[in-house]
Parts: sequence; structure tokens; C-alpha cells
Amino acid sequence: MLRWIFFVVVYLVLCFYALQALKTATRYPWVYYLYMVVTLLVLGNFIYQFTVGEADGRVLSRPKSYAFGFLLAMLTFNLITILFLFSEDIFRLFSGAYHRLFGGSEEFSLPTRRRFLSLVALGMAAMPFGALLYGMYRGKYNFKVLRYQLEFDDLPPAFDGYQITHISDVHSGSFDNRPKIEYAIDLVNRQKSDVLFFTGDLVNNKTDEMKPWAKLFSQLQAPDGKFSILGNHDYGDYIPWETDEAKLQNLEDLKRLQREMGFDLLLNESRYLQKGDDRLAIIGVENWGRGGFKKAGDLKRASAAIGADDFKILLSHDPSHWEDVVLQDEWHYHLTLSGHTHGMQFGIEIPGLVKWSPVKWRYKYWAGVYEELGQLINVNRGFGFLGYPGRVGIWPEITVITLRKKSVA
Repeated sequence: MLRWIFFVVVYLVLCFYALQALKTATRYPWVYYLYMVVTLLVLGNFIYQFTVGEADGRVLSRPKSYAFGFLLAMLTFNLITILFLFSEDIFRLFSGAYHRLFGGSEEFSLPTRRRFLSLVALGMAAMPFGALLYGMYRGKYNFKVLRYQLEFDDLPPAFDGYQITHISDVHSGSFDNRPKIEYAIDLVNRQKSDVLFFTGDLVNNKTDEMKPWAKLFSQLQAPDGKFSILGNHDYGDYIPWETDEAKLQNLEDLKRLQREMGFDLLLNESRYLQKGDDRLAIIGVENWGRGGFKKAGDLKRASAAIGADDFKILLSHDPSHWEDVVLQDEWHYHLTLSGHTHGMQFGIEIPGLVKWSPVKWRYKYWAGVYEELGQLINVNRGFGFLGYPGRVGIWPEITVITLRKKSVA
């Protein structure tokens, strides 16, 4: 209770401070009355959802995620506005003190706020505010196809030009727009890749979240097969269960559902893709994540049925597994496909110039293709979304990778 009181007090103080910019910038009272109404509605909805709303464990339900998203947008608007107001108030304080001490003024008074600076503050704050709202309305379904051509010295010749589609982090429990998902499924199929790989997190918590979408996702097509693995959310670890048996049954139901959708689910297992005398080894590990994340992945067990000299494509949900385990292994894993980070669903990307997200402070390998020790990883930015119900700058991704045999000079 004390934390809620502290939060409400801080939030209202920030809103009251930011309100001063509106009062300075406009002479129309209805503007700041509207601001106050919106401020209180956002706060009230957030408190309601996180106190009376559905209990859903550590993963936010759809109503809670939207309550969080609107609160985040409002706090961002207020904090950026306050940065400008506070800098001006420091100047006003020193100016008032100077005139009181050295200017002959008998009373201490602060200069009035400058309307221009308030307008600048509101304009600067409106940009991320609008971006966060756009991310909730449109950005989360702004699917992008990212294409890479990756070269390998020892790629089997029959697989030169072989095309892979890689998707990850569906998080079906967050979906709220069926036509947009239908469009995305069609977009995946239009790539006409030879094989499709899905690297985990089909759901947020429960198998039931995927059932309304299973028929749609079963329409994904690839002539050489659809292969999948589990991500950390697929195990049901983030919500309470009545019994351990119910939790285990949920996981078994999810495994069965994936197979009914046409996926070959790899649980620390391997397969071969064959073209004539040439073949690729496909290895799929269960989730293995650094820190408190589940470590069910067993690379040795998954690779037990393949050879050390095979060309290997590894499916592993969390890129920290590649960094901490795969790169240290005595075997050479040519290409690893991962997801998990979502690129934090927020950042700035300008191809060839800038690629930044706060998630880089948590994960060294967080989006795109990286190379270490002659081994490559692609970290997919994710198909769906979780927590904040949107994406800003880091768009949902469908990766298309073409394998090429490096020519000998």
C-alpha cells in the first residue's frame, strides 16, 4: 500500500509540474483541463488493472499491458517536458536571487516562464509520446522482411542458394488483430523459402492462447519442412498453477499443438536435410538462458546423432546460449538462429548508420547477424510483442537468409 501511495504522489507531482508548460503555452483553459482528465484516467486505469484486474502472474494480460503502455506514454511526455521546465526554473531561481541581492529589489521574485521554451518542451515531449501511441496502434504489426546472404567456405554445394525463413517470439497471447496476423502469415509464405524455422515463445503463458490462431499458423508452408523449438515462455513458468500436473499437461498440450500445426518440434534433437549426397544438420535445443532463465537446453544431447564435420544449423531461443555455451563448444556450429530479446520493442534503426536499443545493455547480441570465431548467429527481433503492447523503431521481423558457398579466389 505504501508503494502505491508513493507512486501516486510522484505521478501527480510530475503531472502538475508538466501542467505548468501547458498553462504557459496556451490561454485556453480547456486544454489543460483535458490534460488533467486524461492524466487521471490513465492513472485510474493503471491502478485498477494492477489491483483489481485479473491476476496473471509475471506476464501482463492484454488489459494490463495497455494500461502500462498508456502510463508509459504519459510518463514519457511529462518527464521530457519537466527536463525543459526544470532547466528554465534553475535559471529563474538564480535570476531572481541575483536581482534580490545585487539589483536593488526589496522582494525576491521569479521571472515569468518563457512561452517559447514551454512550446519547445511540449513539442519535444509530443514526439516520443506520439511514437509510443503509434507503436501501440500500428507499430506492433508493422512487419518487415529482412534479407541476409550468408557465405560459408564449407557449405555443401547442393545447398548453395538455399533459402531459410526464420521467425521467433510469436507470443500469441498478446494478439488483438486477426487481419494483421493473416497478412503476416501470407507475407511469410510469399517468401517461398525452402525451409521454415521458428525459435520459440509461441505463447505468453498457456497453450490455450494459441488455439484460436493454430489453424492460421498451420497454413505456413515450406517444401523441406517447418522446424521449431521451445522458448522460455512456453514452459508456463510465469503464472501460478493449481498443481504441478496441470503445468506439465499444459506443456504437453503445447508440444502436441505444434505438431498438429505441422511443425517438427526439436527437443534437444537433430534432423538432416538431404539433397542428393549433400546434407545439412538441423539441431534444436530446449531453452537455455543466462541468469534465472530455464536451462533445459542440452547441446551435447541434441548433437549426439550428427557428425562433427556436418554443416550445422542450430536453433536456440536465447542468444546468451550462443555466447556462453555454443561458442565455447569443441564443435563448430556454422549458423545459430535465436530470438528472445525482441530488440526490447523499442529503439532506433537506420540501415548502415544506426542500430540502438536499451536492450544492448543486457544482451551483447540482440538483433541481426553477428560473427564470432567464424560462427554466425541471427537474432530475430520477434514476430509478436509482450509487456508494452507495441513497437517503436524495432519492428516485427520475418528473416529470410540465403546460404551461399564462398567462392575460391
